[in-house]
Amino acid sequence: MSQDIPSSVRAPATGPAMRFADKALVLQGGGALGAYQAGVYDALSVRVKDLEWVVGVSIGAINAALIAGNEPGQRVARLREFWDLVSSAPGQQLPAGTGNRLLLNQWSATSAVLFGIPGFFKPRVDPTLLLGGAAPVTSYYDTTPLKATLERLIDFDRINHGDMRLSVGAVNVRTGNSVYFDNRTQKIGPEHIMASGALPPGFPPVHIDGEDYWDGGIVSNTPLQYLLDTHVRTEPLVALQVDLFSARGTMPQTLSEVAQRQKDIVYSSRTRMNTDALSANVNLQQAVVDLIAKLPARLRDDESVELLRAQMNHAPIDIVHLIYRNRPYDLDSKDYEFSRATVREHWEAGVRDMRNTLAHPEWLESATENGVTTFDLTEPDALRVRRPTLDMRVGGKARQPKTPT
Repeated sequence: MSQDIPSSVRAPATGPAMRFADKALVLQGGGALGAYQAGVYDALSVRVKDLEWVVGVSIGAINAALIAGNEPGQRVARLREFWDLVSSAPGQQLPAGTGNRLLLNQWSATSAVLFGIPGFFKPRVDPTLLLGGAAPVTSYYDTTPLKATLERLIDFDRINHGDMRLSVGAVNVRTGNSVYFDNRTQKIGPEHIMASGALPPGFPPVHIDGEDYWDGGIVSNTPLQYLLDTHVRTEPLVALQVDLFSARGTMPQTLSEVAQRQKDIVYSSRTRMNTDALSANVNLQQAVVDLIAKLPARLRDDESVELLRAQMNHAPIDIVHLIYRNRPYDLDSKDYEFSRATVREHWEAGVRDMRNTLAHPEWLESATENGVTTFDLTEPDALRVRRPTLDMRVGGKARQPKTPT
């Protein structure tokens, strides 16, 4: 964390100072909603100067690559350039005050379907599409414009030689398995970013080293598990997870609202389920380590027990959870509604929510020596902290929540 944090928010001596922990940004897929993530980073970059890792899927992979592939002082400008580009078509630039906002947003989404999005994708002109499901093509759109955009806005040499780690998730079409492309293990190019966002049947698969890949969100829309699986267990971690679909919502009253609500539930339930399951798993492992510490020395020092302890022990992990909340003008097409007005609103919402998060210093502290704590600070003036319900004692100190869960 940047060194301008005042002493009043520093962690107490009873636990490790999470401002010195490894810091990762975890970005979910969600199409046009990704402008919210850009706004989050815009506000985050003012305070956090030592972000070590960005992990993304789909539009999150594009935002992640724009961050990792540019100098710190240029990252927000490159994000803004990308989002201005994809909202620059005539159908996306109608002023918000020129008519009914819902109708304007619907026209923007329809325009994207009919004419594509500048610098992103264009309709595939192929007469065989008239055959419907029998058409010998693998997508409705051509994403070659995205390749040119990525090559122009991202320094891939910097990604492959820079200090920031970049990981993007995709799905192998042939095996159906989730795959992560990581600049710590391979050379990353625009094709890897495109593969992460190749959502069928709209976009074609991307061919890389003899295999074809689709959008990573098909298997898991949130790459938190990869982060926790590959992070060094002995190092404390702060993960800022930015999700684009909210589990909470009102009862739908129209078919459009039904479609939107269904989409939110599908993607957000995966996110919450995965986050809860991963947190519970890590905390259960830590409970086993706590139990091992209470064994008699002759059992505790056994080689197999020591191996088990080493595999299960974790430094503290704090997951700060930001979730985009639906706005009054959102439609079921919100993930492909790229109007300039909506993109700006999403960006501003990300800035506002991140500033609210930074106003709560609790996530910079750790009252425990290990385990997972999750923070949800999206709602103004509302801090929700979720800690394990087990009374896990580590180093003779009881784990106690600082606020109600």
